[in-house]
Amino acid sequence: MKASTLRHGLNLWPPFLFSGIHVAAIAPDYRQATVELRMRPWNRNYVGTHFGGSLFSMTDPFWMLLAMNALGREYIVWDRAGSIEFVKPGRGTVRAEFRLDDEVLDELRKATAHGDKYLHWFDTDVVDASGEVVAKIRKQLYVRRKRDKPNLDSALSAGKASHR
Repeated sequence: MKASTLRHGLNLWPPFLFSGIHVAAIAPDYRQATVELRMRPWNRNYVGTHFGGSLFSMTDPFWMLLAMNALGREYIVWDRAGSIEFVKPGRGTVRAEFRLDDEVLDELRKATAHGDKYLHWFDTDVVDASGEVVAKIRKQLYVRRKRDKPNLDSALSAGKASHR
């Protein structure tokens, strides 16, 4: 799927649309994404700041989406764990940037080259308009290279050979 199609789809996805979450950009090569959370009357908490669940939600799928698309179909990528540390109250529009660099992709490929699973932590800061950190997000991905499926013909031939 084209990154622009995914971006438009996410922006229309009800959990993002109704929470004020806006995907500002996803790079065509899936190496970068920018997400904003706009302050709206319906996404403020009791004390008038961003609801913590929305701060986490705005970052939730992006490391998995970037890694899955950058690595390709021969890999399995899942979110495994996540945490959030609230640093200061979030007001106004807040933003999170995701950058998946070559070194990390090389590390993921190397660690999973033989079909082993690999767990990798990613860190993301949610910042306000002045660049001050509002929340620190950690996400752990499970990554594994898909195992080759045995060829049906060779599997049948091996089965016949063992019965002779």
